[in-house]
Amino acid sequence: MTQYSIAQLRERFAQLVHEAEQGNRVEITRQGQRVAVLLSAKEYERLTQPKQTFGEAVLAWREKFGLNDRGEDEEDRKFEAIMDTVRDKSPGPEPFEW
Repeated sequence: MTQYSIAQLRERFAQLVHEAEQGNRVEITRQGQRVAVLLSAKEYERLTQPKQTFGEAVLAWREKFGLNDRGEDEEDRKFEAIMDTVRDKSPGPEPFEW
């Protein structure tokens, strides 16, 4: 990220807008302190989009790869049968008593 003072911004505004369009963020400073950031419209839209929850992201991922339409098949049943013989179905150890 490059930094420019407000005075430099006035002199090079078109150049800095072009730099932002290329995907580079441009920091604008006043007396050495960052006061604004110039970025592309595409980056601004990405940053201001509503965020997906984890569950929504998983569902979108499953949809993208066609996993929501997949029905149970013979391989799934074989896998579950194997896992049923491997899984420990006990309730776990007895609680420790002092």
